[in-house]
Amino acid sequence: MQIPSRFSIAIHICLCVEFFNQDSEFNKHRDKKHCKKVTGEALAESVGVNSVIVRNILALLKNAGLVSIFRGSKGAKLAKNAKDISLLDIFYAVESTPKNKDFLKSEAKSKEGIHKESVYTQEKTGYTLFRFHTNPNLLCPLGKNIHSLLDSHFIKAQRVLEEYLASVKLSDLLKKLQK
Repeated sequence: MQIPSRFSIAIHICLCVEFFNQDSEFNKHRDKKHCKKVTGEALAESVGVNSVIVRNILALLKNAGLVSIFRGSKGAKLAKNAKDISLLDIFYAVESTPKNKDFLKSEAKSKEGIHKESVYTQEKTGYTLFRFHTNPNLLCPLGKNIHSLLDSHFIKAQRVLEEYLASVKLSDLLKKLQK
């Protein structure tokens, strides 16, 4: 399993937005020598990617209500306090899988009646990290039972990951940066 790099890039962007913004909560009682305008170009330089990638991810973060973006060279800032933004919030913002769906298992038989298409999504918490092949053979003893064998394990693994990501806040990462 591999989670796309846009997740780590989005975390990096959010951390930069708070770290470099002189008016941020993080910098309230700190020396502000490191502060600068948080523009797309400045973010791209820190992250080490093209500014187009940064702008695309910033748009996703903005749509999720995590950052505010100002026209021109005014840059960006967090739309919420860093202690109120979790890694799970950032994950939901940048991953393209549908979220907030009720647990769903729908079955549709193929024309030949030997394949079953199943769709399952995480129950009410977010995304489906584990994707199934869509047409297991119903005539095969394993194929017709593959979902009943694996669904609960996949859901449990996803819940554990989501709970952990929800427990880690941007402010926790910024505190580690101070050390």
